Amino acid sequence: MARKKKTVDLDRDNGIAPGLVAKTKKRLVVAGGRSHPQLVADVAASLGTEVVPTEHRTFASGEIYARFDVSIRGCDLFLIQTFGEPVNEWLMEALIMIDAAKRASAKRITVVAPYYPYSRQDKKGRGREPISARLVADLLKTAGADRVMSVDLHAAQIQGFFDGPVDHLFAKPVLLEYFQRTLSAADREILTVVSPDMGRVRVADTWSDSLGAPLAIIHKRRDPKVANQVSVHEIVGTVEGRTCLLVDDMIDTGGTIVKAAQALKAAGAHRVIVAATHAIFSDPASERLQDASIDEVVITDTIPLTESRRWDKLTILPIAPLLARAIHEVFEDGSVTSMFGGDA
Repeated sequence: MARKKKTVDLDRDNGIAPGLVAKTKKRLVVAGGRSHPQLVADVAASLGTEVVPTEHRTFASGEIYARFDVSIRGCDLFLIQTFGEPVNEWLMEALIMIDAAKRASAKRITVVAPYYPYSRQDKKGRGREPISARLVADLLKTAGADRVMSVDLHAAQIQGFFDGPVDHLFAKPVLLEYFQRTLSAADREILTVVSPDMGRVRVADTWSDSLGAPLAIIHKRRDPKVANQVSVHEIVGTVEGRTCLLVDDMIDTGGTIVKAAQALKAAGAHRVIVAATHAIFSDPASERLQDASIDEVVITDTIPLTESRRWDKLTILPIAPLLARAIHEVFEDGSVTSMFGGDA
């Protein structure tokens, strides 16, 4: 005689009335490392929440410690850490915080890295070189990150380095709104968008379309054996008597931008305005960018800047509202693409 198979009522065994399903309410939590506490606070404020209290320490040996002071079990954690100086310390801190969150049973961990570290090392230019941008993605994944969010990646291919969803945000709407609001009618009539090199032509072209302005390109050559040294060769396009808007994703030592601005002024440009997302501003960038050839520099606050690296003709735009909106879309299973005019 066949034995009757015993069935188990999982709901009853777990103390839940049969037929009912336990529902878990989603919980959004914002946390941050020590690289840019003001940005973390601004994003949390834009979302109408508070930053989860976290304990951070750097021991005398240089080792880093991080602990969440409250339970984050089952939460949707958005860990905000940007990667200005010292980049390696902030990267290690982010990895430790991800590991702590994973061991604290966070349901999903999204790393919000407004500026992605090692983004310029995205391919092999010479033999025996690393692809460090890929290594960073592997480190984040191994530590426990489920998702990455960043602004204006230096190379779009970095999205493919991470084995999981990557939200690639663009600061262009933030910068564009500023120029549409502040450029005079006279400047708009004689505006030319300028790409500082051949690699940024595609980005500059989208700016050209948005502003209804012609495009010019600066052809330069960089010595691969010498870091941060650029030679500007020629300008493709008409800039004489024009207001030139130089657009780039980042400014490091400022050498490229200053030489480009000097070349534009030498070619008869009326004004030169620089727009960039990431202000890395490695020394001596702040001093260089105060060159007479540059009339204004406009950046976002993806990387914190000390007072010593600011000057009168520098304008800093907040990136927190953009990050907060993207975080909201991800948390609510909405569309980040729709933020930039794409399909929902």
